[in-house]
Amino acid sequence: MRTPILLAAAGIFAIGLATTVAGAERAVVIPAAAIDVPAAKGPQVAVLAGGCFWGMEAVFERVKGVTGVTSGYAGGTRETARYDAVSTETTRHAEAIRIAYDPAKVSYATLLRVYFSIAHDPTQVNRQGPDSGPSYRSAIFPQTPDQARVARAYVAQLDRTGAYAKPIATRIEQGRFFPAEAYHQNFFDRNPAHPYIVTWDKPKVAAFRAGFPTLAR
Repeated sequence: MRTPILLAAAGIFAIGLATTVAGAERAVVIPAAAIDVPAAKGPQVAVLAGGCFWGMEAVFERVKGVTGVTSGYAGGTRETARYDAVSTETTRHAEAIRIAYDPAKVSYATLLRVYFSIAHDPTQVNRQGPDSGPSYRSAIFPQTPDQARVARAYVAQLDRTGAYAKPIATRIEQGRFFPAEAYHQNFFDRNPAHPYIVTWDKPKVAAFRAGFPTLAR
């Protein structure tokens, strides 16, 4: 569960940054994925989990080509897709976001590049920052076979090239996405002075803008 105690800011990994952000031990330069999902027409959807959905949502809402982001839960059942149940760490759900995007403006592999380099630390197992438990795991929920193929290949590529000092912990999973409660939606923008947002999520957004200036809006 989220701790109300202010801790030292999390290490945020940013592509191409010469210095670390928010106390990160080092910047990690993340290469682009070697393969991508074939070009598609019309709106597409990606579902990603990587710790608290507040910060994940805030980062991806600022990506050009993303048309909407919804915070929610993925991996468990509809009956347990609520915050009080997920917080027990017994539901198999992960806090996740559903990203609607225009593939003519941003590709699935580009979204994964932001995910691995900025949105969370993919080497953490069942935790991110101050939050611990399987609901905070790093996981990708592919929505198509092509997405699954690209996600698996990218994880293998990052491990093979040693992009991180530790192995990638990101899991490729199946499961439905269920929207979270209304008070979780757009939490970053509605609560800019919230201690958790200030300490953990504003550095992520800053790192995204610095690391992906042409992709940020």
